[in-house]
Amino acid sequence: MNLDSDEHGAHPHAERRAAHDAASREKGSHPQVEHSHSGHDHRTGLPADFGKAFAIGIALNVTYVVVQALFGLIAHSLALLSDAGHNLSDVLGLLLAWAAIMLARKRPTAHYTYGLRRSTILASLANATLLLVAIGCITWEAIRRFGTQEHVAGMTVIWVAACGVAVNWLTAMLFMAGRKEDLNVRGAFLHMAADAAVSAGVVVAGFLILLTGWWWLDPAVSLLINGVVVWGTWGLLRDSVNMAMDAVPAGIDYVGVQNYFRQLPAIDDFHHLHIWALSTTETALTVHLVKPDPEGDDALLGRVNRELGSRFGIGHATIQFERKRPTISSATQIGESDCVQKESTVPGART
Repeated sequence: MNLDSDEHGAHPHAERRAAHDAASREKGSHPQVEHSHSGHDHRTGLPADFGKAFAIGIALNVTYVVVQALFGLIAHSLALLSDAGHNLSDVLGLLLAWAAIMLARKRPTAHYTYGLRRSTILASLANATLLLVAIGCITWEAIRRFGTQEHVAGMTVIWVAACGVAVNWLTAMLFMAGRKEDLNVRGAFLHMAADAAVSAGVVVAGFLILLTGWWWLDPAVSLLINGVVVWGTWGLLRDSVNMAMDAVPAGIDYVGVQNYFRQLPAIDDFHHLHIWALSTTETALTVHLVKPDPEGDDALLGRVNRELGSRFGIGHATIQFERKRPTISSATQIGESDCVQKESTVPGART
């Protein structure tokens, strides 16, 4: 029996499934195995009014980025320009989070049978790459500034950065109410709150420049901000590449999932266990379970589907029962076993 429930999950490549099904129909040498699909639910669970929060947050930050970059050029402040680049990453991050929510609500089509949710991974990969290029340019300019004594308008730096503290904190407050309910909202809240602290650091640098005349503090703070951005961006780039390569998503305990399947009642063995991401917020799983006795198939499928969601955050599980042990073990997971399938419907689970 195969349970395919798509709530907040992902899917394997269509070619892989088609090849498997074709082989199953051609050979049909194994005992009959049921194949079932539960009802699909693509809702994000995010309150509709958070769309307004994203829109307001994006508008505030776009306006501030323009102002900050303009005054950074006027004041000859690399710290302001670096912070402007950092805040631009905030805008892109908010856009990605908003886009992920909107794309998750799109219905699949005949061509994109799982919708456009995976586009969020491509967007995050492009975002991380562009940010690293921009940070590289600013870092080069900061290093060059150490060899000159260019005047920095400390008071301008203070006032513009102080506005950044207000804008970032106000944006963070827009997402405070939903930070415990949705990962995208939580990420937006934490990112904006951290950026308020970064802007506060630029304010401190401006005061120190006024008090001491240490012009080198401006490029030094610029490099510090760049380091913070690179730290966060490198993680984004790493996770984006891993998701694009269908790696097990960060936060999913693969060994824990293996141990979970081992302790299931009436299961002799398992193989072909795969876990991957469809989008930046959705995880999928496929596995073959060897269960010689068909008694209690539906009940076990329902239990496994619920527990994968509640214990591991896996919302799209495709589980196939086999009636005899394959020639390979769960450790090798090479090749596909053949089976005859029939369609039936069982309830899905909510993650």
